[in-house]
Amino acid sequence: MIPGHDSLNTKRSLSAGGQNYQYYSLKAAADAIGDISRLPFSLRVLLENLLRFEDGRSVTVDDVRAFADWLKTGKSSREIAYRPARVLMQDFTGVPAVVDLAAMRDAMRSLGEDPEKINPLAPVDLVIDHSVMVDYFGGPDAFEKNVAREYERNGERYQFLKWGQGAFDNFRVVPPGTGICHQVNLEHLAQTVWTADYKDETFAYPDTLVGTDSHTTMVNGLSVLGWGVGGIEAEAAMLGQPISMLIPEVIGFKMTGKLPEGATATDLVLTVTQMLRQKGVVGKFVEFYGSGLDHLALEDQATIANMAPEYGATCGFFPIDGETLRYLKATGRNEDRIALVEAYAKEQGMWRDANTPDPVFTDTLELELGSVAPSIAGPKRPQDRIELKNAPQGFAEALDKEYGKASEAGKRVKVEGADFDLGHGDVTIAAITSCTNTSNPAILIAAGLVARNANARGLTVKPWVKTSLAPGSQVSRTI
Repeated sequence: MIPGHDSLNTKRSLSAGGQNYQYYSLKAAADAIGDISRLPFSLRVLLENLLRFEDGRSVTVDDVRAFADWLKTGKSSREIAYRPARVLMQDFTGVPAVVDLAAMRDAMRSLGEDPEKINPLAPVDLVIDHSVMVDYFGGPDAFEKNVAREYERNGERYQFLKWGQGAFDNFRVVPPGTGICHQVNLEHLAQTVWTADYKDETFAYPDTLVGTDSHTTMVNGLSVLGWGVGGIEAEAAMLGQPISMLIPEVIGFKMTGKLPEGATATDLVLTVTQMLRQKGVVGKFVEFYGSGLDHLALEDQATIANMAPEYGATCGFFPIDGETLRYLKATGRNEDRIALVEAYAKEQGMWRDANTPDPVFTDTLELELGSVAPSIAGPKRPQDRIELKNAPQGFAEALDKEYGKASEAGKRVKVEGADFDLGHGDVTIAAITSCTNTSNPAILIAAGLVARNANARGLTVKPWVKTSLAPGSQVSRTI
């Protein structure tokens, strides 16, 4: 991190956890540009970013002033240069990025220059998860055998990545078997407030990122502003290039009350997705606020933030509050970092509690959490939510619409020597899995109860059958 000119003289000092930090004060900025106390929290993160990198060229004082002007209309035509604190990559895009860095080092060497000058300028975490395959299941040693098989299958890749982690600054590899990238980010990598050393000083600033997975947005539940981008955009950010963007519109989603007994975060996020799809939030930030946040666990907030690609927003942001600190502590973050998060958020006006006035938004909508009912939705269209009480009727209508009455005739298929009748309403495959809910304890318990009840009713696990229920179809293969 190389700070800018600080033309507005906003650099200040802060003590937390026995350490001193430098930071760029939003309160000091307000003295120069006007009242910003009702600015959405997500835009405060962007504003701090501009204060830190203001250099009179890529970021100007007029860019900073545009945030005070945003409050007048909830919109802006101002284009800004935003620099996220770090980059998150998964293996499909991350491995080629390391190859590019290696190629640049070779080019530097051929030119007679020092190849070690080529390094990511922003911290990069590469999580190996997308290409990992499952060869073993159903046994207590399945995990260990799958990880061993992965290293055997892709040994050359891991030798290369091990070299890269040792050769490049600001580059870490999270090995296979650790978890899904958004979950690893939420539970381990994200810090809510990031720090960096520059010229014998330690600077504190909001943790932000871009990631090469659309569900990078999950980490907004931990008050970390982030969203998914393509591989080229991520590489540019890794090499210090700013992201050009308009100051976004921000849709405020107010939540009141609390979820009724029996309703889960999945029911809530399907309801939220349906409402936001109807509202239209493409290219916009969504920020959640209201007293209902006091009754949502951070795992629930992360579930809602994860689904931003499904409701179409750039991100779904939750401000820092007491629940943020609880989660940071529960997941083993350093006590000094937790103290810094609290002190920094309160000093910067980024802390939310019961006394926080509602921000000014471009537009708003509201949900009373007590109205959320158990719901289901298809995997391809989560916005087409059906309340569970209406599931029988909805299932019959959907099946008839998709396959027609001919599906009632049934079809005999043979799998591993056994005959089965496939008729109207038969289930051929079921799975308990989700990248959205993997961090949510309540959903883990619910999945366990479903599995237990299925086992108690004598359902057995068979090899996965890839099939189609269309009339006349045949079982194509068994894996």
